[in-house]
Amino acid sequence: MSSTIVFNQDFRAKSIYVMKIYHAKSAEVWDYFTKPELLDLWWAPKPWVCETDTLNFEEGGVWLYSMNGPEGEKIFSLVKYGEINEDRSFDGVDAFCDADGNVDMKFPQTQWLIGFTGTEEGTKVSVNIHFQSEDDMKKQLEMDFEEGFKMGLNQLEDIFNNLES
Repeated sequence: MSSTIVFNQDFRAKSIYVMKIYHAKSAEVWDYFTKPELLDLWWAPKPWVCETDTLNFEEGGVWLYSMNGPEGEKIFSLVKYGEINEDRSFDGVDAFCDADGNVDMKFPQTQWLIGFTGTEEGTKVSVNIHFQSEDDMKKQLEMDFEEGFKMGLNQLEDIFNNLES
C-alpha cells in the first residue's frame, strides 16, 4: 500500500508542513524515528546511506549522524532533542555540523516537531519544520530538501510494506 505525501511550504510563516500515513502501528513507526539501527535504514535518500555516530534519545540528548554519498561524500548533521512525549511527539533543533558535532553556522538551523497519531489506516506522521528566516527556508529547499525528504519517507513506507509481506 502507498500513501501520498503532503508537503506544504509557507514562506510568510517560515515553515514547512509534511504529512504521510503509514500502514503500521504508531509504536512501530515511532521506533523507526527514534532508534539508530532503524533510522539508518531509511533516513538518507538512496543512493545515500545514513550512518548514526551517536543517538541519545532523551530531552537534551543528541543524534549525530552522517549522510554518506556513493562517491565517498559525508555530510554531518546534528539533532538536539527538546520535549519528548513517548509514542506521540518529539521536537528538536536540526543543524549541519562537522564530524565532532560542531554546528556549521553557514547553514540554517531548523526547529522540528514530529507527531504520531493513530488512524484507521495506521499512523499519521506530521512534521512541522520552522526556519529562522525566509532566506534560511529557501536555502534548505535549494539543497533539494523536498525531494530528498520525500524519498526517505517513501523508503520507510517500503520497509513497512515489506514487513507485511
